Amino acid sequence: MPHPRPLPLLAAAAAALSLSACATSPYTGPVEVTRFVAAQPQALGQGTITLVFPDEVTNQAARSAVTAAVTAELTRLGYTVLPEGVPASQTATVRTSRNPIAAAPVERRGPVSVGVGGQTGGFGSGVGMGVGINLGGGREGPAAMTELSVRITEAAGATLWEGRAQIATGVKSPFSQVDTSARTLAAGLFKDFPGGNGETVTLDAKKLQGQK
Repeated sequence: MPHPRPLPLLAAAAAALSLSACATSPYTGPVEVTRFVAAQPQALGQGTITLVFPDEVTNQAARSAVTAAVTAELTRLGYTVLPEGVPASQTATVRTSRNPIAAAPVERRGPVSVGVGGQTGGFGSGVGMGVGINLGGGREGPAAMTELSVRITEAAGATLWEGRAQIATGVKSPFSQVDTSARTLAAGLFKDFPGGNGETVTLDAKKLQGQK
């Protein structure tokens, strides 16, 4: 006569494995977006525009990914994007950075908070965007804050629109990778463009990844 299976033990083992899998899941935070809109935004989303990177970005993979992602979004909005250096009716000033969140053994580091249009660190500072990052820690958690900010100005220099998108990710998160991170941040930044003046919204990163 066959022996009965120890179902309670099997169930307990399965539950333990499930909990273990959850504990090691890559960390991906939401995309937080803050936007400011000029009092007269009628010129937004039309005409010609060119991208400018005022800060050096030595990580060419990151620069290319951000350029492609922002260009795609601006084109979707109705702009004709011209090559960098070509005169246009509007200019999109782009800044991007990635900074560690994880606490170091000696000094503690908190999440990065950057004012729109500002920068505290870039891809030229030694922390590559999804390329060989190693921020320590024995378990997956928020390890880096990646940020993308864009300021749109008219030819005379007046600011028409400004926005910042940031996301906290773990080292193993797919959203730490160059292309995925750039596309997701750009999609969140320009979602429901131009948005409300002074608004801050929180968006699901996975939903933004598939956004057209």
